[in-house]
This record gives sequence, C-alpha cells and structure tokens, in this order.
Amino acid sequence: MENKNANISQILITEEEITNRVKEIAAKITNDYKNALKPPCMIGLLKGSYVFMADLLRLIDLPVEVDFIVVSSYGNEMIGSEVRILKDAFLSLEGRDIIIIEDIIDTGCTLEKICDHLKTRSPSSLKICTLLNKPSRRKVDIKIDYNCFDIDDLFIVGYGIDYAQKYRNLPYIGVVEK
Repeated sequence: MENKNANISQILITEEEITNRVKEIAAKITNDYKNALKPPCMIGLLKGSYVFMADLLRLIDLPVEVDFIVVSSYGNEMIGSEVRILKDAFLSLEGRDIIIIEDIIDTGCTLEKICDHLKTRSPSSLKICTLLNKPSRRKVDIKIDYNCFDIDDLFIVGYGIDYAQKYRNLPYIGVVEK
C-alpha cells in the first residue's frame, strides 16, 4: 500500500497542539463577544478555512452567524494581485461585528482587499482570526486579532490547507517537501 502522506517531511504542528490552541482562541472570542447585542458574523474564506472554522465554531459558547466568501486572486508579486470575489457573504453585515476566519495569512494582500470590501458594508467592527500566520512574508499591514500560530516561510498542508487539492484531511500541519 502506498503511503498517502509520502510528501510530508515533518509534522510542524500536531493535532493536539491545534486542538488546544483552537480551544484558547474560542474562549477569547466567547469572552470578547459575551455582551454583544447581536451574534457576531463569522465569515470563512474558502476553501482552506473550513476545517479550522468548524472546530472553532463548535467551541464558541455563544450564538454566532456563519457565512463564507470565495475569492480568486491572480497576478504577480511585482504588480500585485487582483482579487475577484466569486461568492460574497449573503448575510446583512451593516452594524454587525464581523470576524473573518482565515486558514493562513501570507503576504496579506488578498486579505487586505477582502477587508476593504467588507468595510463597504458598514460593519460595526471587523476582526481577523487565523490559524496560521507567516509574518516574514507580509507585504501589507494587517492587524490579526486572534492568531493560533506564527510559522516560518514553509510550504505546509493539513487541517484544511491543501497542495493540489490533496492533504486537506490531515489532522495536523505538515511540511511538504518540494
């Protein structure tokens, strides 16, 4: 039988480490919004965020509303990337607290454009929650309100993050050999 994870050179963040950190972040979000008049809107960026978002939502001990955004970004580093929204959030966001759920923040360029887009819908607040953060790759200033892990500039997969649509189902974050 072929090893389905043959390209994984190491486990960077274990399933247990992820579980523990997601519990901590969920507790922070619960505390931050416990007195909110309306449930916060959790907006996941698909596809990579769905595993993290599902686990996080189940641990938040208050009502929340859920929606998703699908974007396509293309371009090159010299010119920058153009972000196209393929599926926008359906919920009414005016006067609402929004938390964007992201799998990984790299340069921050796509996320910056998504934040600018969501701000046009007049939310009362806009926060960012990410599983992984690569600060060494940042090209724009992004304030991360809830961050599970800072990582080095590695090519990673697992826990919703893919390589050619594979490895999303891994319960850990692994490093892929190029």
